[in-house]
Amino acid sequence: MPRICLIEDEESLVELIKLNLELEGFDVLVFSNGKLAIEHVGDIINCDLVVLDVMLPENSGFDVCKEIRVKSQVPILFLSAKGIAADRIHGLKLGANDYLPKPFDLEELILRIQNLLPSESPTKSDDKIFVIGTKSIDFTSYELLDIITGSKHIFSKREIELLKLFRASEGIVVSRDEILDKLWGKDNFPTSRTIDNYILTFRKLFEPHPKNPIYFHSIRGVGYKFTLQR
Repeated sequence: MPRICLIEDEESLVELIKLNLELEGFDVLVFSNGKLAIEHVGDIINCDLVVLDVMLPENSGFDVCKEIRVKSQVPILFLSAKGIAADRIHGLKLGANDYLPKPFDLEELILRIQNLLPSESPTKSDDKIFVIGTKSIDFTSYELLDIITGSKHIFSKREIELLKLFRASEGIVVSRDEILDKLWGKDNFPTSRTIDNYILTFRKLFEPHPKNPIYFHSIRGVGYKFTLQR
């Protein structure tokens, strides 16, 4: 049974959402306080999806989202009475997968939740979807989706493998030799310039300012380091 974590402080709304999710066959874990949610982030990341209100007591939903993203890429759906573009963009930049302004239709909420949950196995969501800034990567379809504009891009298999390597090595410097060995093997002899070209492509796709990267960093004389913005 898929498990949804609902983080919302409006009691009547909690009861309504929880009831409807349970009727749809979901198990629901509830927190009504941002600080409490952060204290239990280990339980939250074991859920299959997080429905997260922005305005919470003590710590905001944005704070909670940051803490979740330190440990997991579990899908996050923001709820907020503040439907202005700046808040939506801020939430998405923190790593949220979707944003639904209040008031909303319960059927739409459930449909959005179902769309964010992987169809094969809810516990494998980290393997399928990866979010960098406002871009969402589907490792099964090789598709990049711009969450803001809706534009799409299709990666090659080797680009996907390189992105998987960076995700697994986040915050760690990966040498060019390691990349060549893992992605091309010892029987192929591409040059380090080949990797540089991949990095240039990634920067064009993901970086707000490609010449001043915040995700894909070159480490002179060694290789590259990938970092997510928290």
